[in-house]
Amino acid sequence: MIDLHTHTTASDGRRTPAELVACAAAAGVTVLSVTDHDTSAGCDAAAAACVDAGIEFVPGIEITAIRADVDIHVLGYFIDLGSAALVTFLADQRRRRLERVRQMILKLAGCGVELDADAILQPGIGDTARSAGRPWIARSLVERGHCTTTGEAFDRWLARGRPAYVPRPAAPPEEVVARIHEARGLASLAHPGLLGHDDWIPEFTSAGLDALEAYHSRHDAERTKHYVALAGRLGLGVSGGSDYHADETHGAVAPGSVSLPRPAYDALVRRKPTT
Repeated sequence: MIDLHTHTTASDGRRTPAELVACAAAAGVTVLSVTDHDTSAGCDAAAAACVDAGIEFVPGIEITAIRADVDIHVLGYFIDLGSAALVTFLADQRRRRLERVRQMILKLAGCGVELDADAILQPGIGDTARSAGRPWIARSLVERGHCTTTGEAFDRWLARGRPAYVPRPAAPPEEVVARIHEARGLASLAHPGLLGHDDWIPEFTSAGLDALEAYHSRHDAERTKHYVALAGRLGLGVSGGSDYHADETHGAVAPGSVSLPRPAYDALVRRKPTT
């Protein structure tokens, strides 16, 4: 069981790295990657827990890029966590994320929805390695009784076109792919079926994209088959995972609930840069 897409409290997951690994071990996961948004802060603790659990760990990340005001998520695998260029780039990404959350809280206040901004922002201010995001606001909306679920919070307030939405400032996907390569990693386009722009994928491939995430909790069998075939036509590898957040409204219900086939994983390993 190979799960290369999971999240922890370092970004918008609800389990600590150690808790995530414990859940993965209980589910029978044998290869695990932590891919938090714009931060690798959870990787060291997850790697240590994986040693104790007998799980092979793959250092990873999920970096948000922007094209035509559309979020594009790029997964990075086998990355060098100490890459100075990547560390600097991610710090800037997280600063932008924190400011975006701040602006969205202000827009909510302008709509008469008052939240405790200090409490929401403090985790990202107190620990700059943590990556802020809209789920932090969504959970506060639920806790304060403004919405019943985080899904409702997005639908009513936080999604594109809703009253508190603020466009995301981020790097273009070509730059994100380059940053992952600078850190000696592989770049895979996350959940392309949700992106809905297959026409962009050949351009990303020309820019150095290494793989497509064909196996994902929101890809049905037909979509999975489609992206496995598309990856083959473009000469790309295939990645996959559950996108587990420990949040019933966001991602899969358990780590390992979506598993990348071993031959596809072995092919990714063979693609790793040797220098």
